[in-house]
Amino acid sequence: MGSAGASPCCNEIALSDATWILTVSPHVRPLRAIILAIILAIAGVIALDALLFRTGLYTSILQPDSSTGTFELVLRRERQAQAQEGRNLVVTLGNSRFAYYPRVANQQTPTTGLTLRQAGVAGTGPRSWYYMLRDLDPTGDRYRAIVFGVDDYDDEDGAYDIADDPSDLHYLAARLRFSDVIPFALSFGPAAARWEAFRGSLLKGIVFQSDILAFLGHPRKRIADVELTNRGYPEWTYGFVETDRNVARLKIDWTTLPATFPPGNAELREEINRFVLYRPDPQTGRRAAFRRKWFGRVLDRYRGTGTKVVFVRLPRRPIPRPDKLVQKKSGSIREFAARPGVLLVDEHAFDPLESPELFKDAFHLNNEGCMQLSVRMAEEVGKLLR
Repeated sequence: MGSAGASPCCNEIALSDATWILTVSPHVRPLRAIILAIILAIAGVIALDALLFRTGLYTSILQPDSSTGTFELVLRRERQAQAQEGRNLVVTLGNSRFAYYPRVANQQTPTTGLTLRQAGVAGTGPRSWYYMLRDLDPTGDRYRAIVFGVDDYDDEDGAYDIADDPSDLHYLAARLRFSDVIPFALSFGPAAARWEAFRGSLLKGIVFQSDILAFLGHPRKRIADVELTNRGYPEWTYGFVETDRNVARLKIDWTTLPATFPPGNAELREEINRFVLYRPDPQTGRRAAFRRKWFGRVLDRYRGTGTKVVFVRLPRRPIPRPDKLVQKKSGSIREFAARPGVLLVDEHAFDPLESPELFKDAFHLNNEGCMQLSVRMAEEVGKLLR
């Protein structure tokens, strides 16, 4: 009977189990303790990193001219401007090639009815612009229009894939949330780039390591620099004046690709040889995919709102490359124009600015070029938004 006691067989099994537990548990307990200690250590590191770098505790004293520091300064400046400007506010985003003066563009306000603000950061691209807008306009209703400055409405793949540019991590380090870690890392292609993006967005101290060391070396100077920059940055940037230098006497024969350079300008020679007089690279479609992904996310945010999204083709070069040199497979920006609320400025609107007299180097407009772009861009955007 079951109540009368266990059989000899069952007693042997129970004794065997007890012997196994007594034999193994001294090894299992330390192993479990080690695993638990590792988990707690990792959690502690993540928690400390979050306390320092996700609360504004350290990011408020970042080196002002660092990638992250500059991005944060622009974001802070434009947030402050939102409270000061009216409802017909237009924000522009681009890299250093979108060189115009808001103070000059806004002289057209009596005609256009618009106030232009600049939220672009040198060295950034569509991925960074998405995150800038996400935190600059979280409700998606602060701006009359978003204006993007791009090199071309068509897609040309180059030797360097902008989708794998690791600099985005350094611009965005203070903006990335825990929920961004995996999707941000997966937006890169190579495994090494994904790993760098993953660990840097999870543990921001990795990205800020050199900044921290510089701060510890001269903490008082850093704090003084930060305080000075915070007070003067809006005025300095709004009143900025570009150089009058130009690249007049630059000539290019596109049939054989030789170039004649202004004397004594070795830097221009290197820029032209590397970035203008190049043979076309294979057209893989990666640039188009990158644009569709990140511009597409912006368009999705503003779909169904009163905010228009405007694309502007910037003046390309002091002497632009002929389109016939490469067979481009797609025009992602042109495709966007089929969506409601997306507008394209005439791609030839700024062709008259593509002149050596209006560029300071192979990529960037000089003072006169910036002045002319400011007026023309305000007029063109104003016409589209009437």
